[in-house]
Amino acid sequence: MSMTNIIRQRLEDAGHRYWAGDNISEFLQNGDKEKLIDYATVAFESVLDALLIDRHNDPNSMGTARRLAKMYFNETMAGRYDTPPSATAFPNTGDSAYHGMLVVRSELKSMCSHHHQPVTGVAYIGIIPGEKVIGLSKYTRIAQWCARRGTLQEELANDITREIVKATGSDDVAVYIQATHGCCENRGIMAHSSLTQTTVLKGEFNNSDVKKEFFDNIKLQQEFAPR
Repeated sequence: MSMTNIIRQRLEDAGHRYWAGDNISEFLQNGDKEKLIDYATVAFESVLDALLIDRHNDPNSMGTARRLAKMYFNETMAGRYDTPPSATAFPNTGDSAYHGMLVVRSELKSMCSHHHQPVTGVAYIGIIPGEKVIGLSKYTRIAQWCARRGTLQEELANDITREIVKATGSDDVAVYIQATHGCCENRGIMAHSSLTQTTVLKGEFNNSDVKKEFFDNIKLQQEFAPR
């Protein structure tokens, strides 16, 4: 039985969903990902053969199948196979506790699960901390871990929100994503711009004044963001 079928059996025996946007790292053992890359390499060779690309003599196509396999598992869809990033929480109590709003800008690379085209954008993560906080870089690590899968932008906004709530314990979280989509720009309608915006608001961020402060912060960050 191939490693792909072995892991699929583990997932199905556990009743665990394995859609393009799901994380399945808990079902992988040491060395499994390398075996999956080997298996996917053969599959990509078959795809190149079906496309009538001479991968044996074309110097630009030699090794492409393995590059594709490694790209999917180690980069483009790594968020499916890697464990969640460590997000150590620190106390946010006492006289030095911070109860204001924090807004973190996180650059994202994702992939449309329909056509496996790139999705490129930025997530703005807002939070009003509770009794614990995490390091600033952890917000971006969590967002990128959620993004590196086959997903839709609406689902990605929900995923990032859920993981930030889980890591911080705060119910007051907001996520705003703006991204462009290769599935619209590189094929189909061939759009000049496919900029798409999604917003998820939890807890106090549904309050109109808090919501306004969040988007005012986003405008300031956009104004001073590197060009």
